[in-house]
Amino acid sequence: MNPADSALDSAAIAYARALLRKPMRRQKMGPVLAAAAFAAFSAVTFAVVMVVAPPAVVQHLPSDRLDGN
Repeated sequence: MNPADSALDSAAIAYARALLRKPMRRQKMGPVLAAAAFAAFSAVTFAVVMVVAPPAVVQHLPSDRLDGN
């Protein structure tokens, strides 16, 4: 028998198969939030260290400018 000659409604069969299909698993938010929190903490820590750390290059004044004359 030709499948096109079937008495069953193909749209209804497709709908029923979609209902019977296993639902998609959703991604857990815990690891995503942990990674975002780690990135935010790292960024804030790096910013604080850059503000608190002394400058890397220090240029001292020549001795003739330190005399005050």
